[in-house]
Amino acid sequence: MIRVSIIGASGYAGGELLRWLQTHPAVEIVHLIADTRAGEAVDRVWPSMRGLNSSTLSTLSTVAPETIASDSDLVFAALPAGAAMRIIPTLLAEGARVVDLGPDFRLKDPASYPTWYGLDHDRPELLAEAVYGLPELKSTAIRSARLVANPGCYPTVVTLALFVLLREGLVGDTVIVDAKSGVSGAGRTPSQGTSFSELDGNLRPYAVGEHRHTPEIEQALADAGTRSQVFFVPHLAPMTRGILASCYFSPQQPVDSDRAIDLLRTAYADSPFIRVLDELPQTKATLASNFCDLTVRVDERTGQAAAIGAIDNLGKGAAGQAVQNMNVMFDLPETEGLWMSPVYP
Repeated sequence: MIRVSIIGASGYAGGELLRWLQTHPAVEIVHLIADTRAGEAVDRVWPSMRGLNSSTLSTLSTVAPETIASDSDLVFAALPAGAAMRIIPTLLAEGARVVDLGPDFRLKDPASYPTWYGLDHDRPELLAEAVYGLPELKSTAIRSARLVANPGCYPTVVTLALFVLLREGLVGDTVIVDAKSGVSGAGRTPSQGTSFSELDGNLRPYAVGEHRHTPEIEQALADAGTRSQVFFVPHLAPMTRGILASCYFSPQQPVDSDRAIDLLRTAYADSPFIRVLDELPQTKATLASNFCDLTVRVDERTGQAAAIGAIDNLGKGAAGQAVQNMNVMFDLPETEGLWMSPVYP
């Protein structure tokens, strides 16, 4: 059994991790850490867990990093920006492996953090070691990694939609990403902008051209061998979960929809969680799952194209992908504990 702990078990990503891991056949959960809610019953923080968690993990706790590491083979850190970099060095030094669901080790350039996150990176030496945890593209490096930087939700779906097309030389210098996300992507802390009365029946853009996932998307796409600038326009949608990303570009060589779809289908033939579709993706078809649905449309009249992807932002966009990374790190089938259908309708 893989002994795992979750730091940040009271947030949405931490709760989703608990949902996947408490039925994972190769996992023993040893610590559920939530400093701000330590001592509270798990099924009070997560009513969906009633009757499912073991008596030894009936409450959330606060535990020193050294103890967490000594008790764990793998630690999931689901913390706000800047918090994980203060804890993860101790976890690694004590021998635990780590999957970080936050942004602290995603960007390779430490100078990017003051610009996009408003903080200095305290442990830049670990940025070079951290492996970007997109299993469909990085499985070999993930397998031997001590530290995996779990991708952000938007970068996950955008990279999976565009990477193959970029590698094939179909995408030009500029990509426009038009993406809609469910409100759970904003986290569990209440705010006016995510309240029901502000969000219900409303669809609005935010952080246009300045969203902190922009450099992560560009960095991930650069691994395809071609650098493209991304104009990222995210929107908050009146739904709890899901992301739909439409990525617009001008093809750099003649291509039609069928050929572009075939390129994706061939490239992801061995990727169990990528479903390349002839029809258009929809968020409901990936709800509460680790699947990513992709397709491409080329408009022969205008010569423009769109790579379109849908994921669950808490599944493939966060906790599901983190569990997938754990499976790769411990030589388990990628689908272990994750192979279930989405919730529909």
